[in-house]
Amino acid sequence: MPGFDLIIYDCDGVLVDSEIIAAQVESELLTEAGFPISVEEMAERFAGLTWKDILFEVERQSSIPLSARLLDESERLLDIRLAAEVQAIDGAMEAILRIPGPRCICSNSTLPRLRTMLARTGIDRLFGEHVYSARDLGEGRTKPAPDVFLHGASQFNVKPSGVLVIEDSVHGIHAATAAGMRVVGFTGGSHSFPGHADQLTEAGAETVIRRMSDLPATVEALAGWSELL
Repeated sequence: MPGFDLIIYDCDGVLVDSEIIAAQVESELLTEAGFPISVEEMAERFAGLTWKDILFEVERQSSIPLSARLLDESERLLDIRLAAEVQAIDGAMEAILRIPGPRCICSNSTLPRLRTMLARTGIDRLFGEHVYSARDLGEGRTKPAPDVFLHGASQFNVKPSGVLVIEDSVHGIHAATAAGMRVVGFTGGSHSFPGHADQLTEAGAETVIRRMSDLPATVEALAGWSELL
């Protein structure tokens, strides 16, 4: 069976259902700071961005000066809640195990947070040390920059054209397409919203799935299609 040289998974909203928890924490903090925003709007507008980038964008849009303490406060509260509450996306482990070949995780989350979430859900054993954080690459290299995806490919010595990425955010899909990789969109997280699939398609996803159980067949179909090109 034809396959990809590497499958790269985003983590938040793809493997673990963490985006909704982040949206809850961040919407509360922004509302308290004078920028009222619902959990639903938070997820729709800012999913996939780092908290620092979200704060910059809010300041740009609203001209409301935001305290630097929000950076540390959000990280502290979110780490507490994720360590206690985060769950695996339904069917994620089973789907991953059904897809042959090399795999890794490329995320905007910090490596310690990734390790905590993956250990809590048991997904860590499926990836070993192949978990990469864009934060470790330096300032300005988080998604939507392609850097972390290119870094992941380089660890396996594969070309971007032979890589398939699984992403739930517009920013992540922009990063993957900028890296020259193919992308499947995923809308099965609790933070998903009406129009989510359309946004991912418009951003460059070749197809969008809502259930992880559909991923193995989707990967096989896309790999087979590429063999015909």
